[in-house]
Amino acid sequence: MNDVLYMAWRYVRFHWGKTVLLVSAISLVLFVPAGLHVVVEQGAQTLTARAESTPLLIGAKGSAVDLTLSALYFRPPNLSSAKFREVHRVHGTGLGLGIPLHLRYTVRRQRIVGTTMDYAEFRSLAVAEGRWFGLLGECVLGAEAARALGVGVGEYVLSSAGSAFDVAGAFPLKMPVVGVLKPTGTVDDEAVFVDVKTTWVISGLAHGHDNVNTAREGDKGVLEREESNVVANATVLSYTEITQQNIDSFHFHGDPDSFPVDAILAVPTDRKSGILLRGRYEEEGTTVQMLVPSRVVNEVLETMFSVRNYVILGSIGVGVATLMTAALVFALSIRLRRREIETIRKIGGASRRLRGMLASEILLVVFGGVVIAGVLTVGVSRYGDVLVHFIGS
Repeated sequence: MNDVLYMAWRYVRFHWGKTVLLVSAISLVLFVPAGLHVVVEQGAQTLTARAESTPLLIGAKGSAVDLTLSALYFRPPNLSSAKFREVHRVHGTGLGLGIPLHLRYTVRRQRIVGTTMDYAEFRSLAVAEGRWFGLLGECVLGAEAARALGVGVGEYVLSSAGSAFDVAGAFPLKMPVVGVLKPTGTVDDEAVFVDVKTTWVISGLAHGHDNVNTAREGDKGVLEREESNVVANATVLSYTEITQQNIDSFHFHGDPDSFPVDAILAVPTDRKSGILLRGRYEEEGTTVQMLVPSRVVNEVLETMFSVRNYVILGSIGVGVATLMTAALVFALSIRLRRREIETIRKIGGASRRLRGMLASEILLVVFGGVVIAGVLTVGVSRYGDVLVHFIGS
């Protein structure tokens, strides 16, 4: 038997080009449906876990999927903003806790999440180094965000500037990093956490100014000074950094209850409170909606599973065609080797051993394809979440 396997191995090794093509085709035919199944299952588990840990979501009326993915995975919001008063509305019912999320800005590619300390407790986030933000303008980095930005406690990050069409007056804000979080394996690792009021500063709803009250007429930034009035020009710029010296000069323009938040995590005290809270938001004519994230995610998964099934069905069809082509290649190869086979028979090769050698060649090729497909599938099962994140980004 060893001599049969040796002869088969020498043949597939000598004709390495044909062997590589056949092994690659077989491995891909086996890997595509198996790998797709693994990736979809892992994605479904991740989506479901994050959604089930979030009882309720509140946001502006519109696409439920957009609101859910934005709030759970910090995607750029596509809906209009809700008002901060909705947070007080949840608190006022006595049925649960409202946690605001402001998601309009970034530090490079890392999403700035404006929220409150309640979010850290809700997601069980722990600081690995430093502390949580305590003052306006301070930020805390997720583990992956700290690595991607290459900064740590005691250093600074700069928020993204507003677009050219941003009439709210958003400007870059230099923020001190006061803490880095422990890894959680979730999207929280990639976020830059700040107090929600800090995001309002970035959007231009709150800012500080140079102190012109003590300046004299003719000084830089002063057009005219009267007894109780100072007229300043445009050179008096808003601060881009909040420090101990200027923090008292920062003030809000308007009613903070009317300021924007992109989503609100509603955490009811118990199941009954959750049902009652949902009833409060069933009124018609309101500008906000309340969602159950797990239901929205399940609807997304149903669509994803349907697409997966069609792709797998198509892959099976392609696989059958590929295997038939491989069988044709083997058949033609045996036909072309007729003189070689006749020579082996004339020198005393038994028909049983000859058939064993040809079967061994086929089995070696198929075995190689199965092994490679298995290795690829194991790799996807281990690093599938990284692959999905890379593709999504």
